[in-house]
Amino acid sequence: MSNNNDYKGYKGQALETLQRFNALVWSDVEISTADGDFKGLILPRSETADEYHIVLKIPVGYNIGIAAKRIQSIKILGRKEAHYKIPEKEFPYDPKKPRVKLLGTGGTIASRLDYRTGAVIPAFSPGELYGSVPELADYCNLETEKLYGEFSENIGPKHWKGVAEAIGREIEKGVQGIVIGHGTDIMHHTAAALSFMVQNSPVPIVMVGSQRSSDRPSSDAALNLIHSVKTAAESDIAEVMVCMFGPTSDIYALLHRGTRVRKMHSSYRSTFRTIGDIPIATVSREKITPLRNDYKRRRKDKDVIINPVFEEKVSIVYYYPNMQPDIIDSLIDNGYKGIVIAGTGLGHVNKPMYPALKRAKEKNVAVYMTVQTLWGYVQMYVYDTGRDMMELGVIPAANMLPEVAYVKLGWALGQTDDPAKLKEIMLAPIAGEITEREPSNGYLIFQGGLPEVEEFISKFRK
Repeated sequence: MSNNNDYKGYKGQALETLQRFNALVWSDVEISTADGDFKGLILPRSETADEYHIVLKIPVGYNIGIAAKRIQSIKILGRKEAHYKIPEKEFPYDPKKPRVKLLGTGGTIASRLDYRTGAVIPAFSPGELYGSVPELADYCNLETEKLYGEFSENIGPKHWKGVAEAIGREIEKGVQGIVIGHGTDIMHHTAAALSFMVQNSPVPIVMVGSQRSSDRPSSDAALNLIHSVKTAAESDIAEVMVCMFGPTSDIYALLHRGTRVRKMHSSYRSTFRTIGDIPIATVSREKITPLRNDYKRRRKDKDVIINPVFEEKVSIVYYYPNMQPDIIDSLIDNGYKGIVIAGTGLGHVNKPMYPALKRAKEKNVAVYMTVQTLWGYVQMYVYDTGRDMMELGVIPAANMLPEVAYVKLGWALGQTDDPAKLKEIMLAPIAGEITEREPSNGYLIFQGGLPEVEEFISKFRK
């Protein structure tokens, strides 16, 4: 005799269909529909899901939804109730291996799926991570601390400060490397913030996340975690880095400098790219291969500089045709102390904006110009409009990425509101956010469809 607990989360039309064929959750079934036959495991449904679909996990590992009204029959092939809990094993200690600390902010690295709510529950204790990704023990003695439990879009200055302070504490304790688990959406903002708030680190600081959660066959979570932990444990690159997939296949990950990295695709596993330069290194399970030699090296001391300050009244404005000056006026009237503009071309806005820019200068609001092209430098000396804007107090920010300029301006204003001192901080390169030149291979955007490009990318398409 079955009860509703055997039909976890199902209701309405979907529940009636399962009951008619006595098909319980966790049953292996073959479902015949007007559109064809499907084999798989009946999964529970989220409590908030609709009442019209039955969810199957098919043999290749993906989930599909089948409209209940189109089901003609359900054949029961077997049943074994599943318990989606990650096995927790004691993380083995090896005195010969380095200590690595994983700081969590809320991004999902290894996880299990809670079918009651449909949410992915992150695994975080060393035992859970070892149960999920036992390869981690090959590289280090892992310790973990959950600092926050936030979705990426909710991370901001207070979290940046907290992570920076936690990094300082861990370096003082003598860890050999730090990994920061983080959601991918604003990871590049946090990477930039930590690059300024944590300077002269003697150990690698590696940010990592996953584009696809651990319940999906195409998840990048485990491999990203392996690559980041290996980097933290073994690399001699003592900088803030983002470690994520290189090509879309599982060949290697890239280590991106924290001030030159940007998320460039909403769902690709290889979403992070170094902009206007090349990555620092590649990393695989077997080795770390530097792509350049100008990085800061690992040291044995604990002499790190932690400067966790940030002025939150800073904004970033993306210029568009016919932009009205009241946008800048509104920021001034609301007490903003700094504005970053992502301008067109070499760093331009329209002339109707000029009075607002002049007013910003009069009110001691710092205005810095970047380019919305992302690649390239602000060059405000080329045209009269650029020179006019500089006369109005707009300062060109070289080749800083717009988001990086926003973060650096907030950090700089957290230290001073003196325009001269502020400019000195903003335009002095600290962590690769400003470079003297863009290398010839620092701007590569290949147009698909062209024979030579298709031949090239076929080597990486798996």
